[in-house]
Amino acid sequence: MNIEDRINSLGIKLPEASAPAGNYVPYVLAGDMVYISGQISNGPDGLILGKLGANMDVEAGAAAAKTCALHLIAQLKAACGGDLNRVVQVVKLGGFVNSTDDFTDQPKVINGASDFMVEVFGDAGRHARAAVSAASLPLGVAVEIEGTFQIK
Repeated sequence: MNIEDRINSLGIKLPEASAPAGNYVPYVLAGDMVYISGQISNGPDGLILGKLGANMDVEAGAAAAKTCALHLIAQLKAACGGDLNRVVQVVKLGGFVNSTDDFTDQPKVINGASDFMVEVFGDAGRHARAAVSAASLPLGVAVEIEGTFQIK
């Protein structure tokens, strides 16, 4: 099944690839690798704000991470000239979780993005990963995730 068909079968509509909010580019192509800048948790109703361990639970954090994954895929589509079938492998995700000092379930939060990558790309969606705590994130968002992908 082609990737666009899989996304549609999941009932997902990809957002438009957003412009960078500062002096950087949304992605860099280097040979067959695509490096995508951090994508913040931003859903259809706006920014997903919160701090895990204070005013947000793991389930809500995982949902926020999934929105980051959607934005990563939107940037990836732009990097692939609109053809997600060029994706060979999701190589690595770096996940940052806005969380309290005593919160230790960052991996469970970032699973929201990791699980979605496997849903969309199948075995090619399995990746290396980091899931770390951050004292705060831009604009107060709950999650930010960057990604590295191999394309053909």
